[in-house]
Amino acid sequence: MKLIQAVFHTPGPKWKQGVGFREHEGVMNHVEHYAKFFNAGKLKMGGPFIDNDSGGMMIATEDVTRDEIEKHAASDPAVLSGLLDFEVKTWYVAMNKDK
Repeated sequence: MKLIQAVFHTPGPKWKQGVGFREHEGVMNHVEHYAKFFNAGKLKMGGPFIDNDSGGMMIATEDVTRDEIEKHAASDPAVLSGLLDFEVKTWYVAMNKDK
């Protein structure tokens, strides 16, 4: 059984509707926060959804626990500032061509 932790980001209370993701003040702090996780080998992929106001998603590597990713997500400067909200979900990978 393969379980992966996924972080879903949605606009928080400080998000300005209709403003592009990269145009929000503090968003680069969010990007840098997850880049550290990625460079440490703990993030498989991540990025914003294409619609301006729909947030984004981060997918952790298989060895990252739910507790670890929740702590990382909660310490995100964009979450702490109210720009983004987050939810962690555990994904059961039922189909995968890259076994």
